[in-house]
Amino acid sequence: MIKKIEGIVVSETSYGESSKIINIFTKEHGIIGVMAKGAKSLKSKLRNYACTFTYGYFHMYYKEGKLSTLIECELINEFKEIKTDLILLSYMTYLIELTTQIYKQNNESQIYDYLISTLLKINQDLDPLVLTNILEVKLLDYLGVGLKLDGCVKCGNNKNIITINEKNGGFICKNCLTKEVIYSEKVIQMIRLYYCNKID
Repeated sequence: MIKKIEGIVVSETSYGESSKIINIFTKEHGIIGVMAKGAKSLKSKLRNYACTFTYGYFHMYYKEGKLSTLIECELINEFKEIKTDLILLSYMTYLIELTTQIYKQNNESQIYDYLISTLLKINQDLDPLVLTNILEVKLLDYLGVGLKLDGCVKCGNNKNIITINEKNGGFICKNCLTKEVIYSEKVIQMIRLYYCNKID
């Protein structure tokens, strides 16, 4: 069955002399394995698409639970800003690894939405650290960890909140700060906002 599936390539493996097997994270079908025949060839039309971080619509001979075969790809976004910046690229790599691992435990399609939305915003030059922390906070729900965002998790104080500690499960106030990164009041407000809403 030929299907057009939106997704992002999260890993690639060489297969034989000229082909690749790519894993595509999708909203509709989860993480699927796809054969990209001849993708390592300089003349292949799949060469630029059968590689990690490609985000687009993948046309393929889809086989549920089996290895599918890639036909062609329509790019949705090249993530040019991210791919030309080593720091941003490291964020992207981390976020993809994080979300795919959590997805494997939960199979919740919204995890895919969170990943794509976060990457698009990082590509628009919004703060990658803030966006990464927001996504980490959102993903804690899928691990069964609720966050305390109405005050400091250590003392209960709801004033002078200056950072968040995921391990402790919520905000940290100025008096309880140890080694955490200090955030501005605006960032704290953003975390509260995005924890209760979609990253969009």
